[in-house]
Amino acid sequence: MEFENVIYGTNIKKSFKGFDLDVEELRIPKGFATALIGENGAGKTTLLRILAGIWLDYTGKIQYFDEKLEDVESVKERLGYTGPNSFFLPQWTIPQIEKISGLLFDNFDSVKYRKLCQELSISAKGVKKKVNSLSDGNKMKLELAAVFARDVDCLLMDEPASPLDPLMRDTLCGMIHEYIEKGNGEKSVFFSTHNITDMENVTDYAIIMDNGKIAEQGFVEDLKEKYILVKGETGDVSKAEKYLYSFSAGSYGFEGLCLAKDLDKLAGLDISRETPSLFQISVAVMKAAGKLRNREGD
Repeated sequence: MEFENVIYGTNIKKSFKGFDLDVEELRIPKGFATALIGENGAGKTTLLRILAGIWLDYTGKIQYFDEKLEDVESVKERLGYTGPNSFFLPQWTIPQIEKISGLLFDNFDSVKYRKLCQELSISAKGVKKKVNSLSDGNKMKLELAAVFARDVDCLLMDEPASPLDPLMRDTLCGMIHEYIEKGNGEKSVFFSTHNITDMENVTDYAIIMDNGKIAEQGFVEDLKEKYILVKGETGDVSKAEKYLYSFSAGSYGFEGLCLAKDLDKLAGLDISRETPSLFQISVAVMKAAGKLRNREGD
């Protein structure tokens, strides 16, 4: 499926001791919610901080809205960012964040901010509370209120669901969905997540990372056609295993993901076929990438 890019990058590289981010090509579709999925240490936060302009010591090229990152002043009003470690100063209060956000961003709506603070239950008794006295969940809700109060074209969100309870994760999905819907194809979201199952219903496109590289990517519906979940009897384990992308077996039989193009190789076996979830696809891709990396390291 062809699409316009809200963010396009090539040869994005940044090195740390013992880790290298190496993204040959990054394409984030315009008008959709894209999930960045990967294990801890896969490079998700590194990539998001580069895209947000927080880290500039990288190599490669990045374009937003057809603008180069070096011209960050021309795009900063169109980008919103949230991260797991609150970037608000610890002594700030909710009203102070409103005032400072209004000074920093021309597109900040104070009325909308106050409304969001009320809807997210972080205002009534907490107006005088300082940021450092809030729970991790309330800190994230405060970040969400501040960023959704701005009229931006692209939201970059690093683990927004991680500190939230299940009910609030559902609320977050609703906020993302409404933001995309009201944008009429002009608004985009790029978020990283560990909570794949909770965030799947709002994910249009997925990018799966392993050890600093992109291992798989695509629209979720296309990925669910590319991979098929198969289940079979114990007696067919040895015949099926070599054709499965991922595999697990027990006394009940076996199950695993098979590439749709390889499904005919299982002909003759007594198997059932199901559409996999994004969680199952992601786990299988990460396991397969890890096994390949281990073999190459031997």
